[in-house]
Amino acid sequence: MSAPNNLIKASSPYLLQHAHNPVNWYEWGPEALAKAKAENKLILVSIGYSACHWCHVMERESFENYEVAEVMNQHYVCIKVDREERPDIDQIYMYAIQLMTGSGGWPLNCICLPDQRPIYGGTYFRKNDWINILENVAGLWANEPDKAIQYAERLTAGIVESEKIIPAVSLEGCNDSHLKEIIEPWKRHFDIAFGGYNRAPKFPLPNNWSFLLRYGFLKDDEAVFTAVCHTLEEMSRGGIYDQIGGGFARYSVDDKWHVPHFEKMLYDNAQLISLYLEAYQCTKFDSFRQIAIQSINWVFNEMTSPEGLFYSALDADSEGIEGKFYVWDKTQFDALVGADSALLGEYYNVTEEGNWEEEQTNILRKTLADDDLIAKYSIDLETLYLKVNTAKEKLLEVRNKRIRPGLDDKCLTAWNAMMIRALADAASVLNENSYYTRAAASARFILNNLKAEDGGLYRNYKNGKASIVAFLDDYAFLIDSLTALYEIDFDEQWLVEAKAFTDYVLLNFEDSESPMLFYTSAKGEDLIARKHEVMDNVIPAANSVMAQNLKRLGLLFDEDKYIEKADAMLAGVQAKIKTYGSAYSNWAIQLLNEVQGINEIAITGLEADVIKLALNNHYIPNKIILGGTSSKLPLLNGKQSNETKVYVCRNKVCQLPVKTVEEALAYLL
Repeated sequence: MSAPNNLIKASSPYLLQHAHNPVNWYEWGPEALAKAKAENKLILVSIGYSACHWCHVMERESFENYEVAEVMNQHYVCIKVDREERPDIDQIYMYAIQLMTGSGGWPLNCICLPDQRPIYGGTYFRKNDWINILENVAGLWANEPDKAIQYAERLTAGIVESEKIIPAVSLEGCNDSHLKEIIEPWKRHFDIAFGGYNRAPKFPLPNNWSFLLRYGFLKDDEAVFTAVCHTLEEMSRGGIYDQIGGGFARYSVDDKWHVPHFEKMLYDNAQLISLYLEAYQCTKFDSFRQIAIQSINWVFNEMTSPEGLFYSALDADSEGIEGKFYVWDKTQFDALVGADSALLGEYYNVTEEGNWEEEQTNILRKTLADDDLIAKYSIDLETLYLKVNTAKEKLLEVRNKRIRPGLDDKCLTAWNAMMIRALADAASVLNENSYYTRAAASARFILNNLKAEDGGLYRNYKNGKASIVAFLDDYAFLIDSLTALYEIDFDEQWLVEAKAFTDYVLLNFEDSESPMLFYTSAKGEDLIARKHEVMDNVIPAANSVMAQNLKRLGLLFDEDKYIEKADAMLAGVQAKIKTYGSAYSNWAIQLLNEVQGINEIAITGLEADVIKLALNNHYIPNKIILGGTSSKLPLLNGKQSNETKVYVCRNKVCQLPVKTVEEALAYLL
């Protein structure tokens, strides 16, 4: 092992993994950037994250190799970046790689001029190819610097212009035709056999299915609704879902959800928990409820910090082998489950030859229907589930003694906020107060420990320290989670905090030339470009989440400037949504809300909680709920009394108050 480099002082688990490389790595910061300028040296920006399998491979092949390190140290100031801590840096150089190569991913390696402007890059490189690239680009800088500067100028201009949204005249009158022109081409990509989209690899993309669930339900589109339910069922039966421990891997490499890329991310699981709960609330399919509960338990068991925050990720690898922690051979499996090995082997698709590329290795998944197994083994459903749960306990006990995958134990505000939202959803849909208690405690910890003196936020919490000026997604998801908590306990302090953060965002993230908000704060570090995050990906875009926050808070506080801003943001992307629906799915939810209208449901009186509880048994995706016995909110103004009443308003029109949920639901049909 080499002597430690500068990364030994880092807090990021990903950077610490590289602290003993022979490469003289630096963290992104003034020291490294000043060194590059002073020595007129090219900068190598190498970006990844702790759970990234190919990041580990490139480290083993190149960054731990003394021959490679010698070339890197001689010609470059080498900077390692954790993309989860610094998505702003990742965003810029990912655009650069995409402009150069047409695609991107991680590890992301970008060679830049001493002033940070990119000139060359790519993703994973084999050792010999990497050495050749390093020497060739260093030669270009030494012998033809003007050519390198020309490359940098063209690339930087492309980065600045990419995804630029200009103001639209106004939000078009939204109607069903706008939704249909999004949905019809989208339907053609559904995989009828295995769910998801007809391609591989397959990512869960929870926000896509959340929009499609809402559209299928509200518009009574059976084809879309069936595709959503089928997808959720197939994902939960596949190897992408941890059948004994709960929680989903980041994606499957095949088209059957069979073989996962075994890393498990907090942001995926938080969103998937919310999605399965939403689907359960809509369909009452108990399997969806079970998946949500099991995944929450996994988060509590493996991803929760002593402070009540939530860790970021689990690696795909343990002992240097991808998936080793999760897989089984038949001999070990049979010995553990005992007399029921034949039944349980079929239940989990465990075979002698194995069901994965590794010989005799099995990824647990479900390929047979429960009814078929019940018939074959002459047992009832209750007996089957009893045997399965007993087996799970035995398998989990042994698995927990294995060497565990690496844990990325940093706690990010945005991802924690997603998990707070998931727990708030669980508390509401499942009527389980313990989930609310955990969610509220996590939110209070963030408000007490990650809030800056100027009213802003920090992004990261680790080792008792808050760090890194927060980005737009941190604010957007936290505001969303705070409004979700309000809808459970009607404590308006959550909304006061949400409104304060919203005002902070409008002040510090505003772009005077676009309806969109910048991803970075005006108080943050100056980089070569200041970008917007507009397209929805595995995580919804910060701007789409913020637009929905503005709409919701605009209605709650009767704040026209919020509503006008939300409408301007949607108008800016409305024409783009139909061109690529899955990349604008969260915007599509906002569009759907515009078409359907948002139901503002105000509950007053001493039995407001009883009414709210009954209301949560019904699936009403386009709603906000407010209430209590005393309130300063405009919609509740003058409506407080001990008598329980329900007010339903939509599009600035309120119905007469009613006393029962059934009467209120009649207004929503």
